[in-house]
Amino acid sequence: MTSDITAESGLLRFITCGSVDDGKSTLMGRLLYESGVLAQDHLESLTAESARRTGQDGTIDFSLLFDGLEAEREQGITIDVAYRYFTTARRSFIVADAPGHEQYTANMVTGASTADLAVVLVDAARGIVDQTRRHACLVGLLGVRRVVLAVTKMDLVGWDRERFQSIEAEFRDFADLIGLTRVVAIPLSGIQGNNVVRASGATPWYEGPTLLAHLETVDLDQTAAAQQPFRMPVQWVSRADNVRGYAGQIAAGTIKPGDRVVCQPSGRTTTVQRIVEFEGDRDAASAGSSTTLVLADEIDCSRGDVLSAAAQPAEIADQFEVTLFWMSRSDLIVGRSYWLRLGPTLVSAQVTNIKHRLDVNTLDKLAAKTLEMNAIGVCNLSVDRDIAFAAYAENRELGGFILIDRLTNATVGAGAIQFALTRSHTIRWQHLDISRETRAQALGQRPAVIWFTGLSGSGKSTLANKLESRLHAEGRHTYILDGDNIRHGLSHDLGFTEADRVENIRRVAEVARLMADAGLIVMVSLISPFRADREMARDRIEAGEFIEVFVDVPLQVAEERDPKGLYRRARSGEIANFTGIDSPYEPPKDAEVYIDTLAVTVEDGVASIIDTLKARGVLR
Repeated sequence: MTSDITAESGLLRFITCGSVDDGKSTLMGRLLYESGVLAQDHLESLTAESARRTGQDGTIDFSLLFDGLEAEREQGITIDVAYRYFTTARRSFIVADAPGHEQYTANMVTGASTADLAVVLVDAARGIVDQTRRHACLVGLLGVRRVVLAVTKMDLVGWDRERFQSIEAEFRDFADLIGLTRVVAIPLSGIQGNNVVRASGATPWYEGPTLLAHLETVDLDQTAAAQQPFRMPVQWVSRADNVRGYAGQIAAGTIKPGDRVVCQPSGRTTTVQRIVEFEGDRDAASAGSSTTLVLADEIDCSRGDVLSAAAQPAEIADQFEVTLFWMSRSDLIVGRSYWLRLGPTLVSAQVTNIKHRLDVNTLDKLAAKTLEMNAIGVCNLSVDRDIAFAAYAENRELGGFILIDRLTNATVGAGAIQFALTRSHTIRWQHLDISRETRAQALGQRPAVIWFTGLSGSGKSTLANKLESRLHAEGRHTYILDGDNIRHGLSHDLGFTEADRVENIRRVAEVARLMADAGLIVMVSLISPFRADREMARDRIEAGEFIEVFVDVPLQVAEERDPKGLYRRARSGEIANFTGIDSPYEPPKDAEVYIDTLAVTVEDGVASIIDTLKARGVLR
């Protein structure tokens, strides 16, 4: 996936998408024809082929300009993504005509990944269908923010203004939910050419631009990437004339000779000596430029590494939350090893958890154990080494990836990195004279993090409170990090989206780690519904010091208790994404302590935890 910013000024990359038979190929063929960009021999060939197919002389089938594969012509549908380059007096264009059939949605992803704008077609007679929503959803996920809603075949509904406005309103409502705010709606007919290049007298009620006029004048905001901190993935290392150069396309920022850069993930820094391109040395290079940097020092930097501004390096991590579009006929298997390609970077990767699957019609978050073909899911993903990256919303080139089957080398998935689940390694630990062992000895105890997890109303906080009282009476140094209390301070700025929940757990885990480092016995009481997030917390704590306590209770019992009235509000629709109701809870598989609150008393539960602490050497 490439940058949102094109290297060539004035070049617009756009994709046409929508459901099958919405008229994409016909519309684009008409656009090319009326723009006057077809050569005479091409036009003559098109006319002859149209006559052969239709049996009518003088009638042009504009879809032939894009339905280039014989299979497509025979079936009457677009299978592959067809690309065409054309130029008008005002702008150059590369258009990708994507297949509309659901079976070929993966092909659409390929075209959208490089697009600056999407033309989403809707048949005026049929209206918005599932595939319309799926393509619109993918457009949003792939970072395309400018959309043309092309309501086609308006001639078949008598150019009905109310029909057009109804489709526009329905689409805008859906677009708002997926973050598509720059939508321009145009009523048109590809067959007749209305509002494609020339304004149509059939729509006196429409005062907006024609399709071509909008495409020629839409603002691409081409300076945004150049204003970001410098980033360049290294595609290859060259040696010419005994000069070692690092070649790649600049993903963000601007670079000049004398600038300090850092190679990531190694962290080695140096200075740019020269910027070399085909025409010769340059004084500067910006986002979108393919260039070679000659550095002052021969550092350990190879293909797949990223050169970044030394003062503002890229983030580094090996675990991420990602939005993943599954493209394979074989379902995704959690834990299976795939190749992940992020630009020139190739690493081994695993999907460690599927947090939810997205219903493209309603945008509901559905529980899922796998992803089938054309499904979209939010997943936790782990790679086998640290890589430099950016959130996809900030930089498509550094945040967009594909997954590749290790056996067949087939592309099975395409995704967007949302954020890291582990700490960046660009920050180095500061040496401290007083060690965690010294602090623990001063307190006369071994530190530990006791992580209580379970449904709301399971009794986590009650157990944590009773345990702390018992430990305090024995002279232990303790602290409780309770989920509700944390929300009043440390995480007061977070909501309850999946992303916010992950961030909340990350913050609490970091605080718990610091408290354990200070020698304390820390009790954490959080629902923390997803195994992957709890494992993320465990990974932050010293080996052997993380003790997971699963406080188990049937959902029905938890609802009956409902001390805060949360289940009642969730059932009534007042609270969305509530764990146990419309958001899943993943119970631990191998918790150190299991407490069935229906079978044991609070005192017995505390005793069980105490026994575990003694067995682990935390208590003596």
